[in-house]
Amino acid sequence: MSSFKGNALRGTFFLVFGLGWSVKYPLKYLSQTLNADSQASRWIQKLDILEGAAKAFFAVAGMLAEQFIPDGSHMGLYSGETHSWEKLTNWQYMTMYLFYGFSGIVDVLSYSPIKLSLGLDRLLLSVAMFTEGFLFCFHDYNSTALDQHLHSLLLIAIFGGALCALMEVFLRDHTILEFFRTSFFILQGSWFWQIGFVLSPPWGGPGWDQTDRGNFKFLTMCFFWHYAAALLVTAANSVFSYWYRKACQANFGNIDVELDCGFCLRKTNQSPEPVLLPEDGLDEK
Repeated sequence: MSSFKGNALRGTFFLVFGLGWSVKYPLKYLSQTLNADSQASRWIQKLDILEGAAKAFFAVAGMLAEQFIPDGSHMGLYSGETHSWEKLTNWQYMTMYLFYGFSGIVDVLSYSPIKLSLGLDRLLLSVAMFTEGFLFCFHDYNSTALDQHLHSLLLIAIFGGALCALMEVFLRDHTILEFFRTSFFILQGSWFWQIGFVLSPPWGGPGWDQTDRGNFKFLTMCFFWHYAAALLVTAANSVFSYWYRKACQANFGNIDVELDCGFCLRKTNQSPEPVLLPEDGLDEK
């Protein structure tokens, strides 16, 4: 669905995961560098499983929405009466959600007892983003130049994130790649909302003028404002995570309070007590 609700749904999907990653990855990095213990690793794995399940759930919800909304395709792809395809736009969006659903399932299986190959989760995420990008490349824009321009700018965020995810298959836990992948996801989410406001305003009425060249210039500039905001949000959450981690780490004698994946855990550092050897042998001498 190309309505405001459809763009808002897609934007919310990407914003939720992008903002979540902007907090998760800094905490994960700090936990590994400052306190690499098994407790932190277990919490990170639980978060990864929860993230994969949420991704699969959102994908299924998106597919159902594209099919069964009032103006959806209702599982109809080809009309035998008119001998033409029906609601292909809805099917394209459903295909996009389908591959993100595959990515979510692989995320869950990667951290389950099955233990899929390392890097397969990033590979499926990259495949999902490349699929999304190519679907928008061959999307039907109904000869509206502004609509096509908006989605052409969106391709920068899509393929940028896809390349980062693909490189992470070979460079696992690379903080720079995770940072930019997160920023591209946030950019996608905010830009989908922007597309909704431009083409289908929620208050009704026509969208922006498709022939005004000033709109093209402003929206191109606005796209990079969105990316600047995404970078600032990602950087700010990284700094906040660092400060939060340092604030939770307080030493009081032999008691150490540390942060593991967002939770303050209290740990006791006990020094080994000296062992006293029997002195019977010395007394006999």
